[in-house]
Amino acid sequence: MFTYRIPLRIAGVLAALLTTLGIAAPGASAADYPMPGTVTGDIAAHDPSMVRTESGYRLFSTGGGIQMRHSTDRIDFTRTGSVFSSVPSWVYDYNSAGDIWAPDVSHHGGRYLLYYAASSFGSNHSAIGLATSATGEPGDWQDQGIVHSTTTSDNHNAIDPNLFVDSSGKWWLTFGSFWSGIRMIRLDPSTGKQHGSDRTLYHLASGPSSDEVEAPEIVERDGYFYLIVSFGQCCEGTDSTYRVMVGRSTSPTGPYVDRSGTPMLQGGGTRILGSHDNVIGPGGQSVMHDSDGSLLVYHYYDANDSGAHKLGINLLAWDAQGWPYVI
Repeated sequence: MFTYRIPLRIAGVLAALLTTLGIAAPGASAADYPMPGTVTGDIAAHDPSMVRTESGYRLFSTGGGIQMRHSTDRIDFTRTGSVFSSVPSWVYDYNSAGDIWAPDVSHHGGRYLLYYAASSFGSNHSAIGLATSATGEPGDWQDQGIVHSTTTSDNHNAIDPNLFVDSSGKWWLTFGSFWSGIRMIRLDPSTGKQHGSDRTLYHLASGPSSDEVEAPEIVERDGYFYLIVSFGQCCEGTDSTYRVMVGRSTSPTGPYVDRSGTPMLQGGGTRILGSHDNVIGPGGQSVMHDSDGSLLVYHYYDANDSGAHKLGINLLAWDAQGWPYVI
């Protein structure tokens, strides 16, 4: 069982809605966001992504050759090792220390797929790699090489990957940050790499003029495609300004607009989670679909624990207009 706090009060939902529309509501504040659901154990997970396997839940996060954790109940997490005991040799061309970031894990066609990024911080000499596994367990991952890369002459960078398989069976990879925002390419389901004939590079979102946009995730629901992203600055502890934003479209390739109709290519986005109480800079999110609903899995910085980064998990709910909010 996953325990979580009581869903937002009606007044809180209304206040959050008015805030996203730019309308000040009496008493509205970031405190109207829910606290993270209860998680225990090793929860120092940055850029988390989670999948359910036959043995329970596997959580993947940035650091140490992609850190792995296990939980049987989605509450208590134990470190179980890393995807790579030694990172693939090609990674060092993009990060001299061999650091790899922002894993994205899913299960399709009888195998587990893990996309990840290799880059130095703030560089667009970047690449996205793919590892696959039959079991999803530590020690059972094989690297499949580079899926997409960028150079210093490009106006975007290949980081923060997310695999999305739409209801028609098409595979897509969203990624990107800085410079010109979120991009998308089509993938070949047989290889998990870029499609052989459709080489289009789609542009889905640009951040507001004063901020970056990254960590894309696409969710399909009731005829809409929802693009969930992080706006702001990550990785600065309690000075981080991350917040989770969303827009939607009737096509996976866009155009995406927020609740007020502002295109995400023009900096639009409706906030669904921001800093509140001791929870600072929530973001780096992924979405996992489980038996009790869709989960927003993210990290935040704990102002009550010297800014330590921690795992956050909340359920998503959907309002009468079809927009997601966090409970």
